[in-house]
Amino acid sequence: MTGDWHGAWTEALDDLELDVVAIESMLADERRHAETPPASLWKPPTELGALPLELKPRADEILTRQLKAAEEIARRLTSNRRQIAVTARIETGEAINRPVYVDRAM
Repeated sequence: MTGDWHGAWTEALDDLELDVVAIESMLADERRHAETPPASLWKPPTELGALPLELKPRADEILTRQLKAAEEIARRLTSNRRQIAVTARIETGEAINRPVYVDRAM
């Protein structure tokens, strides 16, 4: 029973780590289409019980990588929003229909 429990947790961590690797790969490849969602979203396993103590360092390392990836995604989203705001203010040189007012009182 203990081997099955340990094996189930190892498999769950393997699946979770594959998702982190996919996100890290996406972040490393500037040309990859970020809009493409992962083929299958990781779902936490149920009824595994407590994490075996010897797997805690691996689980902590995966969590650290997840948090780092989430921070990078947030940083890039903020950067993209800034770029969009700056781009929106750039005039393209095309004719823009703007109201023109002339003060003739002078």
